[in-house]
Amino acid sequence: MGDFEIDERLANDTYPVTELPLCQLRLMDDARYPWLVLVPRRPGVSEVFELDEQDQQQLWREATAIGRAMMAMFEGDKLNIASLGNVVAQLHVHVVVRRRDDDSWPAPVWGRGEALPYDLEAQGEMRERILAEVEGLELG
Repeated sequence: MGDFEIDERLANDTYPVTELPLCQLRLMDDARYPWLVLVPRRPGVSEVFELDEQDQQQLWREATAIGRAMMAMFEGDKLNIASLGNVVAQLHVHVVVRRRDDDSWPAPVWGRGEALPYDLEAQGEMRERILAEVEGLELG
C-alpha cells in the first residue's frame, strides 16, 4: 500500500496546521476566506468510498467538528464542505466559511478571482487561532 505522501499541488497551495486522528489539517493559502483542507493519511485514496467505513465516519466527524468551530470563530453565514478532486486526485476535503460579503458570494470559491496569499505573520496568526480551537474538539 505504501506510505502516505501529500500531493505536491496540495503541499504547494496549503500550510500544515496539525495532525488529526485521520487527517492532516491544512490552511489554504488564500486569505480571502477562512479555508481549511482535510487530507486523510491513507495512501492511494482518491474517493471517500475507498476508505473503510470507520475512516469514512472519522472523516465526517473531523469535517463536521472543524466546520462547526470555524463557523463560530469567523461568524460565517454558510459553511461549504466539499471534495472535488478534479485537479488533485488525492482525497481531500475543503472546509470553507462563507460570508455574504466575501469576494465570491454567492458563487463557489473555486476558480474565482485571484488568491490572496498569506504573508508570514498573518499565516502564523491564523494557524495559532485554528490550533487553539482544534485542541478542545472531540474528534474521535
